[in-house]
Amino acid sequence: MASVRRRLLPFGSSLLRTHAAHFQPVEGVGGNTHRKFSSVVTAEQRVLKLEAEEGNQILEDDIHKIRHAFNTVKEKFLKIPDVLREIPKIDPKGIYINKNLRLDNIQVYGFDYDYTLAHYSANLQSLIYDLAKEYLVNEIRYPECCMEFKYDSLFPIRGLYYDKSKGCLMKLDFFGSIEPDGCYFGRRKLSRSEINDLYGTRHIGRDQARGLVGLMDFFCFSEACLIADIVQHFVDAKLEFDASYVYEDVNRAIQHVHQSGLVHRGILSDPKKYLLKNGQLLRFLRMLRENGKKLFLLTNSPYYFVDGGMHFMLEDSLGQQDSWRELFDVVIAKANKPDFYTSEHPFRCYDEEKDTLAFSKVDAFLPNNIYYHGCLKTFLEITKWNGPEVIYFGDHLFSDLRGPSKAGWRTAAIIHELENEIQIQNEDSYRFEQAKFHIIQELLGKLHSVVANTEGSEKYTSLLRELNEERQKARSSMKDMFNSSFGATFLTDTGQESAFAYHIHQYADVYTSKPDNFLFYPPEAWLHVPYDIKIMPHHVKVSSSLFRT
Repeated sequence: MASVRRRLLPFGSSLLRTHAAHFQPVEGVGGNTHRKFSSVVTAEQRVLKLEAEEGNQILEDDIHKIRHAFNTVKEKFLKIPDVLREIPKIDPKGIYINKNLRLDNIQVYGFDYDYTLAHYSANLQSLIYDLAKEYLVNEIRYPECCMEFKYDSLFPIRGLYYDKSKGCLMKLDFFGSIEPDGCYFGRRKLSRSEINDLYGTRHIGRDQARGLVGLMDFFCFSEACLIADIVQHFVDAKLEFDASYVYEDVNRAIQHVHQSGLVHRGILSDPKKYLLKNGQLLRFLRMLRENGKKLFLLTNSPYYFVDGGMHFMLEDSLGQQDSWRELFDVVIAKANKPDFYTSEHPFRCYDEEKDTLAFSKVDAFLPNNIYYHGCLKTFLEITKWNGPEVIYFGDHLFSDLRGPSKAGWRTAAIIHELENEIQIQNEDSYRFEQAKFHIIQELLGKLHSVVANTEGSEKYTSLLRELNEERQKARSSMKDMFNSSFGATFLTDTGQESAFAYHIHQYADVYTSKPDNFLFYPPEAWLHVPYDIKIMPHHVKVSSSLFRT
């Protein structure tokens, strides 16, 4: 029934008294008596009729008001409101705080290497992709035609999930629901009805979540693209395949590319093509040293690769006699994170000239020595560095941040793409679409609250269709500004937080795009969570009030 507001008649009103129902006994066949109702309309029927007419009128009035409001704001959609330009911009190089952090309490700064101290050009993903597909063809005997695949930088984003049981590559929101326009089987986007057919619901439950693999680090771009391309090839060739095998094989190929040193040697063979120089990095590290801070490097990469990269990145800033190693109190390579945080592997001293590991026990970290392997337990026993005074910078949510946060260290997530995403969010065009989306959401909410059952209401159906079309336009516009396949890393198409944002919120005390962004803050700064915190502090929610008169 339509949800309407009813005007109640007073109990015992004259209407009820005057038009009471009439019946009289009538003798029937065989002498039986039955009741004969008069043709006079009963009072109850008249009341219900009046209520229905009044309810329908109120309903029509409400729909008319929403239609009028929609037509009014549509006229304002034609140009960006001036007030939009007055909204403060978010700093792309800012530090964003999930948990309060006093830098004056931090005495020890630890760093990962890849995508933390070292940043890479887009060419690296193509290199990893090409090396991995060669391994698939040459070693695992995938079809020779797979060698023709090309890495597509416009397709993947960080933070996607692959369903090993169904073969879908998807983006999830903060609460674990599938993004309706961000679920692919191979390179084909699935419709909402196909998603419902596969999963029954957009929300991924705990049982289904066990079959999902998160692609969270910066090397996942090439992995996600290669998985999708392999699945698409099998679909096009009409070959039967197990989706879990595709993941296992591609992941094995990606791991081989790293563990064999193929990608390391490829990068060092042409560092100008792959590595990005950053003059501010040396300034930041020296500033920390000058303020009496301890520094350590903890990376899974081999030492020769780190040494070659650091020399290239800092060669324009360091003096001829200076060494980047002098900046760090401890350098640990091939640490095997995340096992480093839970295992009891011993440290081994590494001889750079001989490329060998010593057999003597490591019970102290000596200046200028390089150490391999090890574990957190021994690290803390040797250094005596207490958890809360240590902050660790890394890009991988699980290898770099989850372990340290559980160990009591403070954590700083380095998210390279954050800078670009904030710049897009700062643009008037994006904020304009976000405001449009919010006002349409409000109008849809009002329409649904007024009408619960809409059968037979042509005006309602027409308005609902137009509102949904306008909302979809705004969603698509916001999504395409970031990535036409999956949208933004931190945001869903509706401007809400993604599952990747959830993990950053859970494991990172602070996050930023580069470590040297800390140069913009005093070393004794108190970093506080914003008083108007939403979920992610770098997000701005543009109000729909921009379109109100």
